[in-house]
Amino acid sequence: MEQPVPAPSGSRLAIVGAGSVGTSLAYAALIRGSARHVALFDVNAAKAEAEVLDLAHGTQFTAAAATVDGGGDISVTKGADVVVITARAKQAPGQTRLDLAGTNVRILEQLMPQLLAQAPDAVYVLVTNPCDVLTVAAQKITGLPAGRVFSSGTVLDTSRLRWLLAHRAGVSVSSVHASMVGEHGDTEFPVWSGARIGPVPIRDWTVDGGRLFTPGYLAETAREVTQAAYKVIAGKGATNYAIGLSGARIVEALLRDEKAVLPVSTVLAGQYGIEGVALSLPSVVGRGGVRAVLDTPLDEGEHASLHHSAETLRQSLASLGI
Repeated sequence: MEQPVPAPSGSRLAIVGAGSVGTSLAYAALIRGSARHVALFDVNAAKAEAEVLDLAHGTQFTAAAATVDGGGDISVTKGADVVVITARAKQAPGQTRLDLAGTNVRILEQLMPQLLAQAPDAVYVLVTNPCDVLTVAAQKITGLPAGRVFSSGTVLDTSRLRWLLAHRAGVSVSSVHASMVGEHGDTEFPVWSGARIGPVPIRDWTVDGGRLFTPGYLAETAREVTQAAYKVIAGKGATNYAIGLSGARIVEALLRDEKAVLPVSTVLAGQYGIEGVALSLPSVVGRGGVRAVLDTPLDEGEHASLHHSAETLRQSLASLGI
């Protein structure tokens, strides 16, 4: 097994929001050694300080030289190389998802200028949902290039997809090459036309002479990935471990300048004839942010699905006045 590449000396990760997602990301980052220093900020100072103390007590057992601090003063984010935003408003009884999105946009309007003052050179990664809508809002609020303010997009959804396919085929997850793209939400979809296990197209994978991945199975798998978060939330109230791990993975790609291909969500500027909305597509992620959105081959149906995702998000943005 390859040994993980250590985080660069002095690398700083700031996490905004000490809820279940933010703390899971901090925990994953410390264990994996994603950054040399992790700072956790939350307006609830007592909560942030307690979470930091709990994490700090275990640093004897985390990656070498990793440290953690934080609290309720935004200055803890000062000088961060990467800022991951997990903070959000809680959904009130009777409040629609669109209403909640509007509340989260207003939080960003207050938060982003303060963060920029503390970490003017940082890359900003949004995990708060609806992450595609908030990515457009954050990019407009900050005026930063699209590559420096993006969201985790379908990185986790892609991991869910690969896990299901690997389990079905009886191979390691690392041997599955497939991506979920589009909206991080109900209109996301897998790029089956380019999906492979090793060098074998997914639709050609056979067991005892029979094709394992039938059209019916692929359709059910796509539905299962799209509904996965709802299933987890129904059972335990929130998703946190997997998004924490996937967030740490994005941080590593940034801080280690990996130039890794990950399906993060950026504001598009004409790719596939789409602009002004944020969608997830395989992108090159390295130091400084998203280096390029790859021109991923799509068949006719996939191309139509991507435009459907774009139109869905465009309507949400228009409803919010963004």
